Parts: sequence; structure tokens; C-alpha cells
Amino acid sequence: MTAVRMRPLKDFAVPDGLVGGPLGARLGKRDFVPEGVPVVRGQNLAGGGYFSSAGLVYVPADRADGALARHLAVPGDLVLTQRGTLGQVGIVPAGIHDRYVLSPAQARIRVDPDRADIRFLYYCLLDPGMVALIRSRAVTTGVPHVTPDILGDLPVPARPLPEQRAVADVLGALDDKIAANERTAETCLELAGASFAAASLGPPQRLGQVAELHDGPHATPVKTASGPWFLSISSLDVGRLDLAASAHLSEEDFASWTRRVRPRAGDVLFSYETRLGHAALMPPGVRACLGRRMALLRAKTPAAGGALLLHAYLSPAFQDEIGRRTLHGTSVDRLPLGDMPGWPLLLPTEGERAGLSARLDALHASAAQTAAENRTLAALRDTLLPGLVSGRLRVGDAARAVGEAG
Repeated sequence: MTAVRMRPLKDFAVPDGLVGGPLGARLGKRDFVPEGVPVVRGQNLAGGGYFSSAGLVYVPADRADGALARHLAVPGDLVLTQRGTLGQVGIVPAGIHDRYVLSPAQARIRVDPDRADIRFLYYCLLDPGMVALIRSRAVTTGVPHVTPDILGDLPVPARPLPEQRAVADVLGALDDKIAANERTAETCLELAGASFAAASLGPPQRLGQVAELHDGPHATPVKTASGPWFLSISSLDVGRLDLAASAHLSEEDFASWTRRVRPRAGDVLFSYETRLGHAALMPPGVRACLGRRMALLRAKTPAAGGALLLHAYLSPAFQDEIGRRTLHGTSVDRLPLGDMPGWPLLLPTEGERAGLSARLDALHASAAQTAAENRTLAALRDTLLPGLVSGRLRVGDAARAVGEAG
């Protein structure tokens, strides 16, 4: 097989198409306003898809089009992190906003469509070998960072456009399926939330009447590349568990770290320090231990199962209870776990409780199933990606593997 020739990334950009974000002194939190031109930050590139619009912040339009005009990105631009979490990349989406401002930690590349398929470059930049190369070239004084010049010199396979498109189509099919699953999961969780909000609530009950409370370990094990999951409070994503923010631990440590309690499917996981009020449902098929600052609630009866408990925990009434009873420390705020079983909890009336609990369990089970499928699809994409972009793997062989998975 003939080796694919490499060319610097800047060769695929239009003139002056590679631009870094403004200096930190020129754009910061003080400049953010409720409406205006959105700012692309690292969190918008970290969601596992082309782009996440969650958590967008804004700057006034006159400032974006004035002092920050040089640092704009438009739909179809590639955005890369140049400071902080290096290796993050995204594509500015079409149909939402006509322009975005780069945060100081991002850079953008405007691709010449006659030279490259933007999705092909996106996948080239996601290649673990490329991510390692970016990090190896970083300036490590202070926060690790790279300059636009360093990004522009990154070597990219110079494959003919039809081949680029074929590779992007195969990998894009997997990402499209992942995105569709994500929308299905979001719909399930929105329906669950709306169903609980519409229920008739009974008189308050003590939390300890309907659930057992278990505290997790108070230390952090050595993290490993694989093995059971060591959960993080960052994984508590508005009702569901996002394992992308968690780590792994060894089998030996797993036995020790689950001595107090081992999470089961249907348990309500929550944080009792720092991220107070956050909670998620433990999905089936996940071997995990609680992380630091985490505890769980285990339903005492199927009539008030885990999903029902979760929505009661996330309800405005219980969140207010958390706010009133939080202990404010000098370093972190925390919940008094010993007192929590006595806290009042509002549940649906007994007449509709069991039926609603079963419906919520079913909706969360559907969301968990799509999440499990997405982990499989993402693993397949990550396996195929290096071979496809480099030309070591034939597109036809990869397409067959994708077809069998889908």
C-alpha cells in the first residue's frame, strides 16, 4: 500500500483562515450578556459530537462586530482548543447562529472546500495520534497551550477529495446515529420530568421512609485505563449518568471501594459536596463504585422506585430543601447526610404513585438503552478512525462493520 502524503493543516485553509481567539484581557466573564453573539468555549467542543450549544454565553453584537471581529467563526468553520484541554475540536453548526466569537482558549480554521472536506479534517484532528502530537508540541509554561502557527503545521493526510468524503461519510454515519440516540434519550427524560411535574402530590413523607441512604468512599483510588467505573460528581448530568466524565479503577481496588455500598441499577446517585442538588439514576449493566463526595438513595419499595425518587429529588420543592439545609463551610458547602433521612419529600398520591413510578422507570430504561448503544457506537468509531483517516483501512471494510453494528 502506497503511503499517504502528509501536508500541513494550514494548506487546507482559505487565506487568513487560521485565527486564534482574542487575548484573555480582551474577553472574559465581565463581557457576557443575556443575549447577543454566542461565544464558543471549550465546553461546546467537549460533548462527543460536532458541537454542543449547551451553556452558550453571549457578548453584545456591536462588540462582536467591532473589537472582536477578527475572532469570529461562522457555520462550517473548524474550532480547536488552543489553551487548556488540548485536543478538543468541533464544527460550528449551521442554522442556529450566523456567527460566533472565539473564546481566548479557542482557534478556528476556515477550510477551503476545494482542498478538503471539513468532516475529514475534523476526524483527522480527533485521531488519538494527532491529539498526542498536539499535546507534545504544547508550550507547558503555565496553562498548556499551542499557537495558531503550531496548529497550522500539524501534518494531515493529503487524500483526494472523494476519498476524504467517503471516510467522512462512514464515520459521520456513526456520529449521526449517536446524535439521533441522544435526541431520543433527551425526549424520554423530558417526558419523565413533565409526567412527574403533572402528578398530584400527597402530603410530605420523610426521605428515610421511602429510601435507604448510603455514603460512598472518602478517598480516591489509583485511576486505570480500563476496569470498573469510578464515578465522578461531574457524571451527574441532570438526571442521568454521563460516564464520559468518570474514570476507571482496578479490580483489586473495586472490591475495596464497594465495601460500603455497591451501586445497583435504579439507585439515585447524588453529590453531597460542591455540586449540591445534582443527581442521576444508576443505569443497568454498569459496574461502578461511588466517587468521593457521592452518596446514593435506594428505594425501599417498587411503588416508589428509583426514577420516581430521582424526580422527587430534582423537584423544586426538594431542591429548596437542599438550599435551606446546606452547611456552608470555609472551603466547600455540603449536605448533612446524617440528617437527610428526616427531610420531607413530596411524592405523588398513593393512588397514582405505583403507575407513575412504572412509567418513569420505563422512560429512564429507554434513555439508558440508547446511552449503552452510543457507548458501543463510539467505541467502534474510535477503533475505525485511525485506520480510515490514514488509509490503512479500506472504506468498504469499515462501511460493512458500521452496517453490521447499525
